[in-house]
Amino acid sequence: MAGLEPAVAAGLVLLAVAAGIGITAVGPGGVLITVGLFAFTGLPPARVAGTAIVTNVATGVLGTAVYTRSGQLREPRTRRTAALLAVAALVGTPLGVLANGLVTGRAFGVLLGVFIALVAVLVLRRRPPDAGGTGPGNRTGDGDGAGRGIGWPAAVAVGAGVAAVGAMFGVGGPLLSVPLLIALGMPVLPALAAAQAQSVVIAAAGTAGYVAAGAVDWRLAALLGVPELAGVLAGWVIARAVPAAALKGALVVCLLVLAPYVALHG
Repeated sequence: MAGLEPAVAAGLVLLAVAAGIGITAVGPGGVLITVGLFAFTGLPPARVAGTAIVTNVATGVLGTAVYTRSGQLREPRTRRTAALLAVAALVGTPLGVLANGLVTGRAFGVLLGVFIALVAVLVLRRRPPDAGGTGPGNRTGDGDGAGRGIGWPAAVAVGAGVAAVGAMFGVGGPLLSVPLLIALGMPVLPALAAAQAQSVVIAAAGTAGYVAAGAVDWRLAALLGVPELAGVLAGWVIARAVPAAALKGALVVCLLVLAPYVALHG
């Protein structure tokens, strides 16, 4: 980090704020930290993922707290889904850390670009927000289906798979969990809440793995982690006040612009 130019540092901070907003407002968002570190710092894949995943510990805890405060994580079926996702993440996360060590910088860039494009497609295929969406007035997840959970086999499969991919790229659970949970029938706000709880486990277990490998830049993690937390709080407010379609459209455009750039940069 010592050689980081001021303009690059400022750009990374802005990406961190945007990432935090995306985490709690839409779900996908944390990948922006990975993109920024990979594209602008020259760090190898392990340090990119390790540094990025450290920032997800605090954002996951804060995201879990705000969705508990607003009521979604007090609903029994949402808590059950969150618990299943978190337990499964304990299996998937170490596999993702191991997979990261098998890829080169060029391969990591291509895979990250494909991953970003896939996330954009998943977000586009989301169910409409009328069944518990993130539009104004849906503040506590009340209403038909607001507390709907999913079956335990699906929750375990999503939890383990998302954790493996998340740990490999240094991203948290909401990035993939939210679109997948919505596709499986959960309304938006309960899906966001359950994914926040899962992200704490992915981030904590992934951090332990990357710290053991000496693959964390703690100064960069601090530089990005603080503005990302501010973004998490802003995103929670935005999710409860702005129509989901507007949030989704902005995120999809951002992801589709970033995907080819990251793949070519790699």
